[in-house]
Amino acid sequence: MDLKTATAIRRLRLVSAPEAISFLLLLVCSVLKRTTDFNAVPVMGAVHGALFVLYVIFWADAWNRAKWDLKTAALYFVLSVLPAGGFFAERRLRREAEDAVIATRARKEGVVGA
Repeated sequence: MDLKTATAIRRLRLVSAPEAISFLLLLVCSVLKRTTDFNAVPVMGAVHGALFVLYVIFWADAWNRAKWDLKTAALYFVLSVLPAGGFFAERRLRREAEDAVIATRARKEGVVGA
């Protein structure tokens, strides 16, 4: 994995958890709007919308650079539209990045089978 691919995956990983948090907060704000006089939906909607757009842009870049198959790319996209899916995406992306670093180091050191 080259540096640009690792960077694309890292960007996607770093935005996935905040996107999931903003989604959960938007759901809480929606419930509060209907049950109390508290209305933070416009603010949280804008925050979540901006983070979701960033996630989609970073997802497309990571898909292009990492050469994921359609199943993997679809999984990461579906995780972005589930309320807590971003947390699962972040964990999987961290593991994928760590595995790629290990494989790259092994190739550099000339380890067979890497």
